[in-house]
Amino acid sequence: MQQPAVPELAHTTTRPIHWLATAAAVAAVVAASGFLQPDSATAAPTGGGEHVTAKAHAVAPPDPSAVDFPIECGPVKALVRAKATGDLDGDGRPETVAVVRCDAGSGTPPDGVYVVTRPAGSAARVVATLVDPKDRFTASDVTVRDGAVTANLDGYSSPEVPRYRPDVHDKAKWQWQGGAFVRSTPAAARSV
Repeated sequence: MQQPAVPELAHTTTRPIHWLATAAAVAAVVAASGFLQPDSATAAPTGGGEHVTAKAHAVAPPDPSAVDFPIECGPVKALVRAKATGDLDGDGRPETVAVVRCDAGSGTPPDGVYVVTRPAGSAARVVATLVDPKDRFTASDVTVRDGAVTANLDGYSSPEVPRYRPDVHDKAKWQWQGGAFVRSTPAAARSV
């Protein structure tokens, strides 16, 4: 049998002290990672290249459940069924876009899409109606991104169309321009 040219190295044979040293090193790394944590992550996009100030992180978006919406529901309550948040007017304070309908219990009542803000020192309030329930649309996939609100709207071309099968489908986009929300719709986005 030929002898190896290199003598047997001490670290090739595991001994209890090696396991203890490894366990101590792993425990030290775990303990150190508990103290060194990254900043909290948020689900809200910061936008492409926009500067986000510390003030924007310190202000919570307005809670739509604390707002009276301009929707007529008779004896039932208004139900906030979806919401999206982000800074829509560039003031560093987030707004909330709320999709609201009457809590009818059955069927699909039309939605209203509202922008809710909370000025410093004031209560939350509705500042814009993007979709009026009188227009008889149902809103889905409502998002706030890069200072714009986008939504898919489903509706009906006439009263004869069955209420379970909307035949009008529209993609809508609103942006704050000149002190108001301006709607733009991509070409050929509407289908009947």
